[in-house]
Order: sequence, then C-alpha cells, then structure tokens
Amino acid sequence: MNLDDRLDRILSRAEELRFMLSGQLGGEAFVKASKELAELEPVEAQIKALRGAERAQAEALAMLGDAEMKALAEVELEGLKQRLPELELALRLALLPKDEMDDRSAILEIRPAAGGDEAGLFAAELFQAYQKYAGLHGWRFEVMEYAENELGGLREGIAEITGKSVFSKLKFESGVHRVQRVPTTETQGRIHTSTITVAVLPQVEEVDVQVNESDLRIDVYRASGAGGQHVNKTESAVRITHIPTGIVVAMQEERSQHKNRAKAMKILRARMYEQQRSSLHATRAADRKSQVGTGDRSERIRTYNFPQGRVTDHRINLTLHKIDRVMLGEMDDVIDALIAEDQAARLAAEF
Repeated sequence: MNLDDRLDRILSRAEELRFMLSGQLGGEAFVKASKELAELEPVEAQIKALRGAERAQAEALAMLGDAEMKALAEVELEGLKQRLPELELALRLALLPKDEMDDRSAILEIRPAAGGDEAGLFAAELFQAYQKYAGLHGWRFEVMEYAENELGGLREGIAEITGKSVFSKLKFESGVHRVQRVPTTETQGRIHTSTITVAVLPQVEEVDVQVNESDLRIDVYRASGAGGQHVNKTESAVRITHIPTGIVVAMQEERSQHKNRAKAMKILRARMYEQQRSSLHATRAADRKSQVGTGDRSERIRTYNFPQGRVTDHRINLTLHKIDRVMLGEMDDVIDALIAEDQAARLAAEF
C-alpha cells in the first residue's frame, strides 16, 4: 500500500467512526470506537493540513501564467516552499507507531553504583535535579522512598512523577550516569569518577499487569533510618517478593503498613511491566541498528564533568557546557535532543 492509499484509509476510517458514534453504539463498543477516533484525529488533522497546502501550491503554480496574479503567486509559493516540508515531517511523525506508555506518568528510581560516598552524594543531587525538572514542567513529584546514608547521600530514592506524557519525556534517562569531580572529602584535589543508576518506569495499572497473590511473599519489619537506628516501634515497613521473577520491593517511607504495601505494589507492577517491555524491546531492537539506547540500567549514557562544567550524552554525542543549569533541572536541551534522535531513527526505519 502506498502512502496516499494509507492516508485515504485513515480519513475514511475517521469518518466511519464518527458515523458509528452518532448512531446507537453503546457500552464497550462506544468506548472502543471513541478511543480509536481520538488516536486517529491528530493524524487526520495533519493529513488535511498537508493536502490543503498541496492544493494551495497547485493553485499558485497555475496562477504563474497570469501576469496580474504572478507576483501574488510567487509570494504564496515562497511561503509554501518552507511550510510543505514541515507539514510532511509532522505527518510522518504522526504516522509512527505509538508507544502506548508515552502518555503515562512515571516512576523514577535512583541508586548509587560505584564510587562509595561520592556516588551517594551525587545520587541525592541528581534526584533533586529531576524534582526541579518536574516542577518546571508543572508535574507532581511525590517521594515514595528516600533512604539516606550517614553523610546525607542517597542509598535509594524512588519518586512518582505525575503529569501528561511524563514517560515520553523521561524514558531515555534510564541507564548509568557518571560523575567526575573533586569530592568534598578529597584533600589533595584529585578528580574522582563515580556512577549511579537511574531507572524510569511507566506508571501501570492493575489491568496492565496481573499479579497473583499466591506468587507473593510479604514480609513486615520495623522501619529504620540512616545507620540502622529504628525510627519507629511498629512493623510498618513492607518487603514484597514476586517469587516467579525474583523482583523485590521494600518500602518504609510511610508510617502506615497499609500505605507502604500499596506503594510497594505500585512499584512491583511497574518493574514487572518494564521487564516484559525490555524483553520485547530487545527483540525489536535487534532488527534496528540505529537507536538512542536500550534503556538498560547497565548502559553508560551520560557524564557530568564538574571541573569542565560540561554534560555529555554519549548516545548522541551531545555536549553542553552548562552543568550548573542542568543540575537546576534545566534538562530540556538534552532530553529534546534524545527524543529528536529517536524520532529520526524510527522515521528512517519506517519510510
């Protein structure tokens, strides 16, 4: 099927759905048709915009032979010369297969890897940077778990980031982030290299992942703070193990065992879903050599070099000399470049 035939079918299907929805359609069929139409309408709008511009171009070309209309036609054609490629690109992007999770909220997990205390300190700073980034976008940032070490560094940080299309913006942040700087504890001024891991998981619902209670082992214990001291005397902390996959989630941020269990289940579902997605993604990626990244937490994706004031994303060879702004949450230059690179790779594979 050529592109024009594909576009005609989309337009016809949108009209067919509107006709169906204006009739006696009800219940689950109505919901299903409404959802399909909502997905088609943005594409339909791009098709109509492009075809309208193409008609305008044909009309302007026809006017070139008219001495009185020639000057007006040339102005029209000059404007369309830039607009048509923009509309074509917008349509091709709209036609790309959608990641069904892109519109979802997300769960952010940050942990220190190599580098001891310095890794924990940077993990805490990056956690705050993402919190500031969320604030700049008007998203809600709720800390689900935040465990500090004795120096105020982060042992584990988990947050739920709620808002429109959070996952589409943050999904390329998963991986190993490396920091190069002189630690405050370094007396001889030597630069140390440390690493932390970041995972961004789409927020999933119970219907997305079925969890059998019989597959779970649930342990309760007393919550403890930095250094292991007890912070309360009741067994409010919860550890849930999903036996078939070996996924373990521990939660102690809340004073209520019930709340900790609910949060732990939310994270468990997200990790189970991401495990399934990663397996599918690896299969698809094997057929596509050009990609931004696998999202694997073992993949080194970015370096923050403080002495040189630079941030480098190794997947797209992008270097920004504005590390202070990035750590204040101004990450759009990196994140938008990653999204653009991914779109370019998918366009090349699709068309």
